[in-house]
Amino acid sequence: MSVPFSVLDLSPVVSGSTSAQALRNTLDLARHTEALGFHRYWLAEHHAMPGIASSATAVLIGQVAAATARMRVGSGGVMLPNHAPMVVAEQFGTLEALYPGRIDLGLGRAPGTDQATAKALRRSPDALSVDDFPEQVHELRAYFGAQSTVTPAAGNEPPVWLLGSSGYSARLSGLLGLPFAFAHHFSSENTIPALDLYRESFRPSETLDRPYAMIAVSVTAADTDERARELAAPQALQFLRLRRGLPGPLPSPEETAAHPYTPFEREIIESRLSGQVMGGPETVRAQLDALLERTRADEVMVMTSVYEHKNRLRSYDLLADVYAAELTTATR
Repeated sequence: MSVPFSVLDLSPVVSGSTSAQALRNTLDLARHTEALGFHRYWLAEHHAMPGIASSATAVLIGQVAAATARMRVGSGGVMLPNHAPMVVAEQFGTLEALYPGRIDLGLGRAPGTDQATAKALRRSPDALSVDDFPEQVHELRAYFGAQSTVTPAAGNEPPVWLLGSSGYSARLSGLLGLPFAFAHHFSSENTIPALDLYRESFRPSETLDRPYAMIAVSVTAADTDERARELAAPQALQFLRLRRGLPGPLPSPEETAAHPYTPFEREIIESRLSGQVMGGPETVRAQLDALLERTRADEVMVMTSVYEHKNRLRSYDLLADVYAAELTTATR
């Protein structure tokens, strides 16, 4: 099954390093994956997370677009309830005006943070509900319209995607006739039900005449299966700490090995890793092909989080070798 391959980046901050270095790594990875032939590069919005440096998503999108020449660049995604829709329209209208035909606006309805931080972002407890997300999407898109007076949004609408990890956004995306991106990397058990709901709910629109579904997948490729598992282990520990209310940077391999895991924690770790694609080149190809066959996804977005930047680059290199034909097609 031949589909485009893209990149999801959270600008991971690793233990012993800085957010500034994480952002420099993002620019380096963007240039690197563009040269390999990846189709688009999305940045994720999270706030008050010591291990994620991509919180100022629109700013970082502009930097990545400036550092690259061909690939599409966008948000995976902007958490719309955190922002005034008009401000998002101004930001992404500016980006589309500067980089025409290369910007994507992916929208999510979750806060991407804890409630205290969400309140600080939105300035009012009355704005904390996500129930008005459909109205926010409608308002945002109206600012890009020909009758809008919001400059430079008017006439500069980038493609709008809805993002989700459950059925809500899947159904809404289908009803609006928009492309849909599903977060398989942290909600793998919901992937197929959500994609089925999206396709069943889909109504053709000016944007799309048929459903277009992308899945975001955590992938760690290395020279051997054993090495890939070693590289993937730190982000599983980071997830475990997040679940315990202790968000932090991506731990080092030494920290990961020294952690005193309880039996219950080991179950969480195994559950986390089971939803990911990891291994040597042949294993990664087999796992991804099987996933694409099950989900019938139109595109796959790869998220790789490992401690050393050189190993992250290497993971994308190996993936590009395995899927050379698909990546060559994407550059045409």
